[in-house]
Amino acid sequence: MEANTRWVALTAVAPVAWGTNYFVTHAFLPADHPLYGAALRALPAGLALLALCRRRPHGAWWWRSAVLGLLNVSVFFVLVYVASQLLPTSVASTVMAVSPLTMMLIAWPLVSERPRATHLAGAGTGLAGVCLMLLTGADGVSGPGVLASAAAVLVSSFGHVLTKRWSADIDVVASTAWQLTAGGLFLLPAAAAVEGPPPALSGSALLAFGYVSLIATALAFAAWFTGLRHLPAATVGLVGLLNPVTGVLLGTVVAAEVLTVQQLCGLVLVLAGVALGRPVRTRGAPATGPRHQTGPRPRIGRGPGNASGEVR
Repeated sequence: MEANTRWVALTAVAPVAWGTNYFVTHAFLPADHPLYGAALRALPAGLALLALCRRRPHGAWWWRSAVLGLLNVSVFFVLVYVASQLLPTSVASTVMAVSPLTMMLIAWPLVSERPRATHLAGAGTGLAGVCLMLLTGADGVSGPGVLASAAAVLVSSFGHVLTKRWSADIDVVASTAWQLTAGGLFLLPAAAAVEGPPPALSGSALLAFGYVSLIATALAFAAWFTGLRHLPAATVGLVGLLNPVTGVLLGTVVAAEVLTVQQLCGLVLVLAGVALGRPVRTRGAPATGPRHQTGPRPRIGRGPGNASGEVR
């Protein structure tokens, strides 16, 4: 039980950091360079983690890194940007809130994690809470924006579960570094071809990119993938509901917005949904759900994750 709580707390770092990323991006980063913005977010994060772990891909991980980098970084970052430009934040966040259910359904065939009744109840409760917090009758709902947001949910959910399936024997920092670096390298030539020269950045924009890249990307993705290593995908998906919660609470602190009774009720429902998805160890059962963790851990050899797969 204590171990599960620790992994849930670590995983929560990711959605909280992603929740702050919306504000930082909107307030300080250039809005007309989405491809460069995604590349400058991903590539420095990947290179920083690569310098930390000092491990190159090997064998199948060359093409796996490319596939995961394309799904989790390149395509996902661009889709999220398009959705945020075409939709009100409330609508975009609400569409993204279906990701826990999507991850549950994808994890069932890919990693043999059948969703429990509590997970499904948590997903429904959390989605209802997000709707209460964010749906305020905003106009301007765009069909292409909804499609972009829905596509982002599918792409990221599939990519995250695929990461869980493939990364059991690989250090989390290394696999995260490879994905972010590959995704950034895919984005750079696309940005140069579509957007021309890179934008001139002010001092505040450089600091914002530093935060977005190192905290909201490198640290956040490492925490997220560590959670996927040790927890069921359904639980990790529900922890992701803290993303819109962070956005709402940040608005109350930074923009002096007042939480309404409706938003407070939604916040309680989201937290209840996350709590419902928390894994509970039964007697004689392992602490986590993935099939590949029920036996002895494989030896990985020399490297920072050779004993337990934890981030160091």
